[in-house]
Amino acid sequence: MSATIKDVARAANVSIATVSRILNNQPGYSSKTKERVLKAIEALDYQPNAIARGLISKRTKTIGVLVPDVSSMFSSSLLKGVEDAAYSKGYSVIMCHTAFSGIRTMDYLRLLNEKRADGILFTSEVLKEAYYNEIQRMGVPVVLLATQSMSYSIPYVKVDDRMAAYSATRYLIRKGHRKIGMISGNKEDIIAGKPRIYGFIQALEDHGLPFHKNQIVYGPGFYFEDGKKALPELLKQMNGLTAVVSASDFMAVGAMSAAYELGLRVPDDLSIIGYDNLDIAKMSVPALTTVAQPLLKIGCVGAQMLIEMVEGRKEIEGRILPHRIIERGTVRSLS
Repeated sequence: MSATIKDVARAANVSIATVSRILNNQPGYSSKTKERVLKAIEALDYQPNAIARGLISKRTKTIGVLVPDVSSMFSSSLLKGVEDAAYSKGYSVIMCHTAFSGIRTMDYLRLLNEKRADGILFTSEVLKEAYYNEIQRMGVPVVLLATQSMSYSIPYVKVDDRMAAYSATRYLIRKGHRKIGMISGNKEDIIAGKPRIYGFIQALEDHGLPFHKNQIVYGPGFYFEDGKKALPELLKQMNGLTAVVSASDFMAVGAMSAAYELGLRVPDDLSIIGYDNLDIAKMSVPALTTVAQPLLKIGCVGAQMLIEMVEGRKEIEGRILPHRIIERGTVRSLS
């Protein structure tokens, strides 16, 4: 059976509290006592448990990350940034795949509470009242990644989605396009739906191009099949369409697939710009011009902010990180 902290304390002839202070680099013991405890730890091959360490320090140096789609390229980039930042600070990460399920999200929050997680990173989804109340009950800090709450004052790290979609549309306008449409995900989605739609419309109007409702096709989601289905509908709705703003890279690649099946060449017959700059954007043929979100940095900065909160910094403000246009091969100039 594995040695416990009690075994170490007994072997070193000290209290459990002294062993805990030494494990957590806290003061209150002599160098001889520390040496005796370390020898006992080595002799017993004692492996300190994070929760046991946390009984004294009130911290387990563990953070939980709630991710709606763990298999996506989007989530993997965020998670890499989180893990890199956490590891550099001596923290471990518990990843929870919620699958957009409210029941699973609540179950994972309760699990993280049982595991005594020091803080929560909540990603890419709306923070519902039930989730917020559960986190408040846990009494741990939370930071939002690639999302933002309009209901609660919670630190976040994201890009300005409205401005990013504005930039994508403006880019097409500066390339000479006037007949521009958009394929979007759920128009009721306040995270990646509405802000990007508003940015598209605002860019058209600011550049003297009137907006008509037939310029947008809405899908249920932001995936490949949504984009593939949306493009033919948009082509039917808009005569003379020359360019498309896509609300995600996956939708953009889906649209490219639909264009190919319809005998349209990208970018000769139709220009397409994506959103996210996932690896799939580089893999498509032609490679996809897109709006880049710094997903790795969003994860890294968010984890750093959370750890600062765990370690005592109370005032942390939300952060908007810059986006940029990545020019590749799917947009042609008409100027």
